[in-house]
Amino acid sequence: MLGPATPPQPSQRERRTFPPERLAPLRERELIASLAQVGVHEHRWLTYRDGDLTRVSLAEGASDLVPVMEDVRPDVIVTFGPDGMTGHPDHRAVSAWTREAWRQTGQHAELWYATLTPDFHRSWGELNDRVGLWMTTPPVTSDARLSAQVRLSGPLLARKHRALRAHASQTRVLEDLVGSETYREWWSTESFVAAR
Repeated sequence: MLGPATPPQPSQRERRTFPPERLAPLRERELIASLAQVGVHEHRWLTYRDGDLTRVSLAEGASDLVPVMEDVRPDVIVTFGPDGMTGHPDHRAVSAWTREAWRQTGQHAELWYATLTPDFHRSWGELNDRVGLWMTTPPVTSDARLSAQVRLSGPLLARKHRALRAHASQTRVLEDLVGSETYREWWSTESFVAAR
């Protein structure tokens, strides 16, 4: 996972500039570039379109992930929590599919949800509210319940920042709004909680 940053919804002008048929190939290129920044060169594509995931049944979405989990046999699977982190419907659908596929494959891997901590909300709550980051109430998990927390600095944080920047159609507006240094520090920590 590269980070929970999700910019405000696109304006009407941006929707005309990037209609779904143009945005999907752009997002694919951005994802490939972002993954390359963190050294990931193997990925698998599903056939669903951005914004349409809620139309896919739980059974269908999970059935596409089961063979991947069985083939890769990961130790840890990281996804959005049921809240979708920002509340985005596609994120919530991906979470449900992943949880169901994990259940169907026997739960051999650990399943972690991306989350936020009380400290994150204290430090960044005002900024989050100002930019309208959350569509719903964001997740919060106490430090004691975390499965893992990664605090990046130096070259690793610079690498994550480049990976986020590769998603320019999704992150550029937000970074321009708050400035690069603030943006980098804002997303310098990743927190995860085990699925229950």
